[in-house]
Amino acid sequence: MTAPVDPRGTWQLPAFGAMPRTADLEPLVTRVLAPNPSGMTLDGTNSYLVGAPGSGAAVLVDPGPDDPAHLDAVEAALAARGARCAAVLVTHHHGDHAEAALPWGARFGAQVMAGSGDVAGPGGRVLSGGDRLQLAGTTVDVVPTPGHCSDHLAFRVESGAVLVGDHVLGRGTSVVTHPEGDVVAYLESLRRVRDLGPAALYCGHGPELTEDVGAVLDYYLAHRAYREGQVLAALQGGATTVDELVADIYADVPREVWFAAAQSTRATLDKLRAEGRVTEAADGTVRPA
Repeated sequence: MTAPVDPRGTWQLPAFGAMPRTADLEPLVTRVLAPNPSGMTLDGTNSYLVGAPGSGAAVLVDPGPDDPAHLDAVEAALAARGARCAAVLVTHHHGDHAEAALPWGARFGAQVMAGSGDVAGPGGRVLSGGDRLQLAGTTVDVVPTPGHCSDHLAFRVESGAVLVGDHVLGRGTSVVTHPEGDVVAYLESLRRVRDLGPAALYCGHGPELTEDVGAVLDYYLAHRAYREGQVLAALQGGATTVDELVADIYADVPREVWFAAAQSTRATLDKLRAEGRVTEAADGTVRPA
């Protein structure tokens, strides 16, 4: 098997740790980087302000961690736009994206909108794919993107850019979490976003992707197929457990993220089991069918 080539390898992306705290990506969108870098969050969580210039309002997408320094940066970015926070949108329930949603929504007097009631909270709005939001002088379309987790959404803005949360990362590839993630749903969601013909991808972590986003989405699809082939090859080679599969397939990846690799591997095994391509014994060991 030949590993697919990541097209971003030739792009002039900022080095890890070099992303600015605040950046105006286009007239409609400002990015504010949260100070929570890690092996899983990359440079940190990207929060976004979306609104028409001069509207006096902006929507906060993925407020991220409930961190005082991050709140200060978001409020400074709102002030620079001359905007109040009109609503809080959340791509999915993971804490690095959603922790601040309810407390900051209360602070701003803004309704929280998300794909699950737990995140939206009392008085919030549960969003569904196909919803069209008229907010802050602009239109935001809600795109269903389950796969990374079950309640994941993306948001398309009028410029054609898509705020993709953890569906696509600015660096590396996303995790299909287990048991809440689903590889089949993830692949369908990648195709759905690709078919939108996005002008740019504004990711939940890492830099924005603007050069050839279709090629990145094709790479993500090819990468998932490649990992599936690696799982099958490792099983044929004698691996029988998730730990053995991860040690084989992710040998060149830092061990600190092996737990995430194990989640994606389990999700891949679920897909292969449903297709009748692998079997699982009573003791949890896995073999080719």
